[in-house]
Amino acid sequence: MPVIHHSFIFHSKPNPFTLEKSENNLLKWLRSLGPGMITAALVFGPSKMTITSKMGAIYGYSLLWLVVVAIFFMAIFTTMATRIGVATEQSLLATVRQKWGRGAAVAMGIGVFLVASSFQAGNSVGVGIAAGELFHTSPVPWILFFNALAICLLFFRSFYSVLEKTMIFLIVLMLLSFITTLFWAKPDAAEMAGGLVTPEVPEGSLGLIIAFTASCFSIVGALYQAYLIQERIRINPAVRHGRNDSITGIILLGVMCLIVIVCAAAILKPQGISVTSASDMAKALEPLFGSNASAFFLIGLFGAAFSSVIGNASVGGTLLGDALGLGSNFSSKQVRYLVALVMVIGAFVAIRFGKLPLELIVFAQSVTIFVVPFIGTVMYLVANDASIMGDKVNKPFVKVFAGLGLLIIFALALVNVKELFFNNPLFK
Repeated sequence: MPVIHHSFIFHSKPNPFTLEKSENNLLKWLRSLGPGMITAALVFGPSKMTITSKMGAIYGYSLLWLVVVAIFFMAIFTTMATRIGVATEQSLLATVRQKWGRGAAVAMGIGVFLVASSFQAGNSVGVGIAAGELFHTSPVPWILFFNALAICLLFFRSFYSVLEKTMIFLIVLMLLSFITTLFWAKPDAAEMAGGLVTPEVPEGSLGLIIAFTASCFSIVGALYQAYLIQERIRINPAVRHGRNDSITGIILLGVMCLIVIVCAAAILKPQGISVTSASDMAKALEPLFGSNASAFFLIGLFGAAFSSVIGNASVGGTLLGDALGLGSNFSSKQVRYLVALVMVIGAFVAIRFGKLPLELIVFAQSVTIFVVPFIGTVMYLVANDASIMGDKVNKPFVKVFAGLGLLIIFALALVNVKELFFNNPLFK
């Protein structure tokens, strides 16, 4: 008699403990994104949108590879700053003060404050233009309104939490608007792939390559990551031993740069439209795809500008406060006042001149030339010091590529010295 085997299938219920654990892990990861998202949002401002639009409008897809290179080095220095923030109980400038003296710390703090204040006008102008063109009004009321709103946000009891949520919202807003624009643009996938994997330096592109690399590989933005991580630790000490993901935010920074270049290559280059500001892309979209396409891009421009208004001012105020011994976190009222001061300076210059004056650009660039290589070197030396970093010290891979990044920073500084002091009509 044949033996009949009965097979039973048991439909077990999902283990609630497993689900809870996976949900907890997801929540922990999402919370860990905050500092990296803030850095990405403050780096991706109106000037970045103008540069990337020009790259696509003039050179098509051929400079896409540059985004990958710049983002790689930005990720190296941002993760390095994250480890510095986790490894040390004190702020980075306090470590600099201890290692090299008060003068070095004060020079770094004042230098970053001056650079942030000088470039803040461009962010305020970007907010005003984006909102003004969306609603067909003058940019001035919007400059006043959004700077006032940003200053109000400063005085929430937990400003860091407000900053984190605001920046994540603005990043999502930018991504949605740019992806929608990309859908309308219908780029050439084969040319995109070629631009990503085949490094090419088209004739006449060196100036834009230098400008993009210097703005995307932002040492000041990377430096601020150490302060953001320590602010998270101050609010929740358990974060020190948890996951701190700074890479995702930097990858999103690269994705946004890629999308704007691709949109400009697909929309502006075929029409031969020259770009003088980020809003030129919105003007080009309207006759092709209608007012909705233009509005979506302007919303992205607004997100980029408003995130930089808050983020850039936060960097300048925090670093100056730390340099002057007034505190290094947002619990200090003096730090909040200094952040507000950067916003007020930017709004005043934006309304008074309607743009970032050439003299102010020259001043900011001249300060940047000396401050950025100094900051990069300081971060590299601190992160290589096992007595400070412990088990968070730079590994050989990071030492090599961060060293290459430093060489790029110094090369950019030398090129900027030549352009600023020898080829600038103001100095002739």
